[in-house]
Amino acid sequence: MRLSVLDQSPVSSGSTPAEALRHTIELACLADRLGYERYWIAEHHATQTLASPAPEILIARLGAETERIRIGSGGVMLPHYSPLKVAEQFRMLHALYPDRVDLGIGRAPGGSPLETFALRRERLDTPMPDDFPDQLAELMGFLHHGFAPRHPFSRIRVSPDMPGAPTVWLLGSSLWSASAAAELGLPYAFAHFIAPEPTRAALEHYRTHFEPSAYLPEPRCIVALGAVCAESDEEADRLSASVRLMGRRLRQGDLRPVPTVEEAQRELATPVALASADAGEWPRHVFGSPRTLAAKLEQIAASLQVEELMIVTIVHDHRARLRSYELLARALGPRQ
Repeated sequence: MRLSVLDQSPVSSGSTPAEALRHTIELACLADRLGYERYWIAEHHATQTLASPAPEILIARLGAETERIRIGSGGVMLPHYSPLKVAEQFRMLHALYPDRVDLGIGRAPGGSPLETFALRRERLDTPMPDDFPDQLAELMGFLHHGFAPRHPFSRIRVSPDMPGAPTVWLLGSSLWSASAAAELGLPYAFAHFIAPEPTRAALEHYRTHFEPSAYLPEPRCIVALGAVCAESDEEADRLSASVRLMGRRLRQGDLRPVPTVEEAQRELATPVALASADAGEWPRHVFGSPRTLAAKLEQIAASLQVEELMIVTIVHDHRARLRSYELLARALGPRQ
């Protein structure tokens, strides 16, 4: 089974966003050495909790710091941007790091309605049209010289114009995204850590309805989920208190940085802070020792028939986060 990393550049309480970005660079270098398949950077706007609103900038730095691992976005929230500009950014990354760049595309806003409005170039009184399918088709046209000869954009050569292109992945957490990825013949990454309920149905729909394309001859999918690995089940459960409290806070609109374990344990102990159980087939986050966690992840991957899991790990202590990915790599053995 292949393992990959999704990094949201979490900001721990008592720390700074600049430190969170330095931690991302350190973790990417470790993942590269450990044999992880790919390293994706998320896009989130105007939050104290996560420090990466511009994945394309961080990806450029990570490419220079690493040697083998694939680097990319998890993802770029395309409704905010011009497809041409996104194509230019990722063609630039592809030129710098050939055959290593993934362009994960998402439809979600990555922030509140206010930030979504602020990101818009045209602030009209009427709602913006939902033209995501057209945007995505236009992006693919720019990346692969795919416009019809009579289309005015067929005269545009996106620079740097060189052989190949970044690999486009469609990201999602619903049946809509599964259907879109299948129809367009794109690889699909499902965010189980965001919406665990439809995971199986979305993947089955994607595989059943997949239409082979020039980009991909057969279905290919990743499942992204949260995980914390430590030397023992008890220590993993203790460290996970921070992300469990974060989930509760986020559902209440509380965007504070990642709490310490002690703060999280105190708040989770109060009746009003008890987190509700996940309604999906599996929880959005799994915790345990290397042996326990490896067994859980292998079971999930086998049941969902996926060959790659993407792991997002959020704990307060950066050293514990590095150790979690190290223990998991040793337990499941990504390629070296």
